[in-house]
Amino acid sequence: MVVADLHAHTTNSDGTLTLSGLVEAAGEAGLDAVAVTDHDRLHPAVDEPVARRGDVTLVHGIELRVAAGEQRVDLLGYGVRETDALAEECARLQRDRQERARAIVECLEERLDVSVPIEPGPGVGRPHVARAVAEVTDRSVQDVFDEFIGDDGPCYVARDVPSFERGRDLLAGSCALVGLAHPLRYPDPEAALALCDSLDAVERAYPYEGTVDPAPVDEAIETHDLVPTGGSDAHGEELGLAGLDEAEWERIRERLSV
Repeated sequence: MVVADLHAHTTNSDGTLTLSGLVEAAGEAGLDAVAVTDHDRLHPAVDEPVARRGDVTLVHGIELRVAAGEQRVDLLGYGVRETDALAEECARLQRDRQERARAIVECLEERLDVSVPIEPGPGVGRPHVARAVAEVTDRSVQDVFDEFIGDDGPCYVARDVPSFERGRDLLAGSCALVGLAHPLRYPDPEAALALCDSLDAVERAYPYEGTVDPAPVDEAIETHDLVPTGGSDAHGEELGLAGLDEAEWERIRERLSV
């Protein structure tokens, strides 16, 4: 039984729920704990590494995109205490996100001959742009990704992200626990899992599309003595699709000292 969903997003990045909505959804899903892990951004309404909101434990986290050799991967930091270095990097990443979103919108407007109803601002990402395009065309959000703004699309614009080493060090200096997100989603899962030799944790429970073999993740956990984490990577209102059972959450609680 899932009692903790440690991977969820809010309107602070590209989720659809506010922070209070996320906590409410966690309670409705019967969860004891939820982590807010917005992309490249700390949540301004959370000023403690771990907080109690009603009957739900709220873990302050972050999902940070980093460059690791031939691919980019995501790191999850839990129990954040903001440092100047992390705050400065997040601010830089948000400026880059805004410039990127603006370039993507301009490309889409030229190709589709429409005015995309969105103003690139803090936290804006491709999902926001895709939703805005869907509002003024007959294309779905998935169509926009598939045809235009996916990683191989004509309107895709790469982001300027930190190296794996820098991202890991920034999170290690501010978080109680640092792990690799959804390791089996990357083009080269083996290379991604090799990064775990300098991390604390790895996301084992995740709602992958289709059937995946968790054996490589379990091997990495054993080899590097990692803490297994898990979450639904929720961008909408449904939580608990993946996560931790009571014993697994208790191990995380110990690392977060709560």
